[in-house]
Amino acid sequence: MLIEEISLFHNKMELLTPFETSIGIEFFEEHIIVKIDGEGLTGWGECVVEPTPSYSSETIKTAWHILSDFLIPSILNKNISNIDEYLKITSWIRGHRMAKAGVEAALWDLFAKAKGISLSDLLGGTQKEIMVGVSVGIKPDIKTLLDEIAGFINEGYRRIKLKIAPGRDIQFIKAVRKEFPDILFQVDANSSYELKQLDLLRQMDIYNLLLIEQPLGYEDIYEHSKLQRELKTPICLDESIRSLGDAKAALELGSCKNINIKPGRVGGYTESILIHDYCAAQNIPVWHGGMDESAIGRAGNIALASLPNFKLPADLSASNRYYKEDIAEPLFKLNKNGTINVPTGAGIGVEVDIKRLNKVTVFKKEFKA
Repeated sequence: MLIEEISLFHNKMELLTPFETSIGIEFFEEHIIVKIDGEGLTGWGECVVEPTPSYSSETIKTAWHILSDFLIPSILNKNISNIDEYLKITSWIRGHRMAKAGVEAALWDLFAKAKGISLSDLLGGTQKEIMVGVSVGIKPDIKTLLDEIAGFINEGYRRIKLKIAPGRDIQFIKAVRKEFPDILFQVDANSSYELKQLDLLRQMDIYNLLLIEQPLGYEDIYEHSKLQRELKTPICLDESIRSLGDAKAALELGSCKNINIKPGRVGGYTESILIHDYCAAQNIPVWHGGMDESAIGRAGNIALASLPNFKLPADLSASNRYYKEDIAEPLFKLNKNGTINVPTGAGIGVEVDIKRLNKVTVFKKEFKA
């Protein structure tokens, strides 16, 4: 496949409602959309960097630099027949996983379209629909929180994830479990606690949580192993797992009992599959996280989440959870059983609306052979 043209779109999309975590409040989501053209076909990917280095050390500016000055020149006007060739060509570039993942995603889409098959089939997916949940941000009071959760349950969501932070945790967890005793319920701390708060974290054990996501430091693996030994509730690692090596270390140390896989965080679908397969061999279930992607990134993520060891509900909710108007069709809808259908069309299975994309584009750059 001759890579003839690559375009980057810095897009900014307004969220339906502000989303608060221990990191801060988001009103907009800004990512970089990657478009790769070759031999009459177009592949789309989404680089899930953000304006600030709050979740990851990468940002819009750093990713744009790596994409423009290194990744794109490495592959433009070259014949690339598979993902392994792309990975070999760019292996000299250390780190910058989100930038690499955006390009890799577009290439996966391109190669699937060249074969006339869905991305799910190309990745090795087996599930035709995936279980999904909804992530609920930190709320100002319990009533607001319970009302929002009730609305999501009425829509059909069967798993609730609640963002928590010190001082905004136990009282909210207790209220949710009392109001919804049977719902699958997990919490996400986004690295906002320390091991010295063990007594507080132990209190969460009594609320029958599905898991506690990333309670300690965003790079930590070792102290999570200490914490997991003190808790009945499974710990799930997110930010700490950036590679297969990290996953192996975490499981060897007993730092967690399941892992959240985000392709952007680990460098792409290839590394995600390696982590998925290793966890499957260790009988460790994984689940797919989300970064408030547009329909482009969401389509690819749903394809990845169709692999067999994604056994816990994903943070890949229906399109109407995020934006008033998305940039690709068809929109993803929630089924009555709390699932979303895996796209079956060629590639990621959605068509990008160029007018909508241009409408939310802050800056665009084209690279031609």
